[in-house]
Amino acid sequence: MFENLSYLALQQYWWIIVSLLASLLVFLMFVQGGQTLFGQLSKTEKEKSLLINSIGRRWDVTFTTLVTFGGAFFASFPLFYSTSFGGAYWVWMIILFSFIIQAVSYEYRSKANNFLGQKTYDTFLFINGIMATILIGIAVGTFFTGSEFSVDKLNITNPADPVISRWETATHGLEAILNITNLSLGLAIFFLSRVLAGLYFINNIDNDTIVKKTAKQVKLCAIPFLVFFLLFVGSILTKEGFAVNPDTKEVFMEKFKYLHNLIEMPIVLIMFLTGVVGVFYGIFIGAFKTSTKGFWYSGAGTVLTVLAAFMLAGFNNTAFYPSTYDLQSSLTIQNASSSQYTLTAMSYVSLLVPFVIAYIWYAWKSLNKKKVSDDDIREDDMAY
Repeated sequence: MFENLSYLALQQYWWIIVSLLASLLVFLMFVQGGQTLFGQLSKTEKEKSLLINSIGRRWDVTFTTLVTFGGAFFASFPLFYSTSFGGAYWVWMIILFSFIIQAVSYEYRSKANNFLGQKTYDTFLFINGIMATILIGIAVGTFFTGSEFSVDKLNITNPADPVISRWETATHGLEAILNITNLSLGLAIFFLSRVLAGLYFINNIDNDTIVKKTAKQVKLCAIPFLVFFLLFVGSILTKEGFAVNPDTKEVFMEKFKYLHNLIEMPIVLIMFLTGVVGVFYGIFIGAFKTSTKGFWYSGAGTVLTVLAAFMLAGFNNTAFYPSTYDLQSSLTIQNASSSQYTLTAMSYVSLLVPFVIAYIWYAWKSLNKKKVSDDDIREDDMAY
């Protein structure tokens, strides 16, 4: 089946898979958003315990998706992996460290006689909620704004220095924080994660006091989310983009490139608009009507919107990881991918993805048969 696909079709297929995993990751980061809301939504330890155990039952799904996303990117587009993860390593190391302290916190915060104390672990969860969301948003923002790196594949033949990719700044990725477009996306994802977390609490917790506080927080967080989201969208649609000549593979700057991509790919445009409408409809019915369905509308909208953004970055003759140091070092889905044989073999493995998603959905539904209440926390020996 996959043997009959062209090399380009396989590259596009795997870009869609990677993009879908990225979209699911952004959606699942409602866990991180929830961790930043514990202090604002609870006055008592009982209320905090409800919030932590509601969101804590999902933290491992986010972590697993992050690992799967990284693994899929490494296998399908190894040159991106080596360039970004090997060059902008300060950003990725901070992100990884924040997820490590999250895992440790959920494991030990409620254990008797833990030497750091519960407040320390709660602080770790708060740090993970801020750092992971903002920095992942900043990293994705560089898909549209570019990074300072160079690529020379001929270096692989140099036994003295066989390094293909080089990062050309001493800050190794941290410079991306100073770009307003990158930062606006990071902050948009941060506030979106808080919005999704609030909608999830409304969906999952049986406590009127917490639900009322949460609905108010969703309204407050929706405002900065809208501001930063529009700032990011307005910036990329009006800026020059990194276009690729389909014949010569030369990378050049094109005015309104991402706007052109949106117009020239009507399916992506429909996906983007549907996603945006879904996000805000979910916010409306969740915040103003305390509907439990708000989480699912906004969640589905988030997946569609992020998926559309990745399509804008990688399709329609566009460099998905552009270099501002050397335009011709920019990475595309064609020059950064694995071999045709590798992509073909992995494509058969990807057929298992629907079964994995089905299992996750089944496990999710099993845990969500009824809302979390005080009784559940008292009777649960595995409570966080």
